[in-house]
Amino acid sequence: MDPTRDESAEQVLWHAFRAGDEEAYTRLYHNHIRALYRYGMSLVPASESFVLDCIQDVFTELWIKRERVTTPASVRHYLLKALKNRILHLLERKEKPFQRFQEMDPEELWAEPSEVEQREELAHARTREERLELLIARLPPRQQEALRLRFVENLDYGRIGELLEISKQSAQNLVFRAVEKLRGWISVVSVLFLLFF
Repeated sequence: MDPTRDESAEQVLWHAFRAGDEEAYTRLYHNHIRALYRYGMSLVPASESFVLDCIQDVFTELWIKRERVTTPASVRHYLLKALKNRILHLLERKEKPFQRFQEMDPEELWAEPSEVEQREELAHARTREERLELLIARLPPRQQEALRLRFVENLDYGRIGELLEISKQSAQNLVFRAVEKLRGWISVVSVLFLLFF
């Protein structure tokens, strides 16, 4: 599938939506709801209803401001960024203090699992995909987010950098470190499976 053609089709829909076409607005919603849901759920440990409410807020605000919004180069990127901003805004308004991702100390959020913990969890995973999901869940949150944006949402490093508020090079480094970490774990897991299963 040609991403350029997809983007131009999305921009045609966007122009129609800005002109007040409700059908185009609905199609934009349906085209992006799954990606927004996946991304929202991956950002923070939050309830499904919270993420769906945030998505609804993004689309409601879009409709209200449709005549004033500009046409983005990438509709998907624009919507993902709007959702992230909405989620962070709501979390920052809560009574308990909320730290932005870049202010968090990764060591406080994540500790490397022991071999025994890895072996126990992986023994219960039936498929290769389940094992990979378990390993991805062990990455620091920023690396998980970068991987999802790159390999699930197919965003380029420039757009990933914008969403994560880092440079394009830092986004590449983040994805590279995550992939290298996964490769290392996969080789350890392969040895453990040969030894114990």
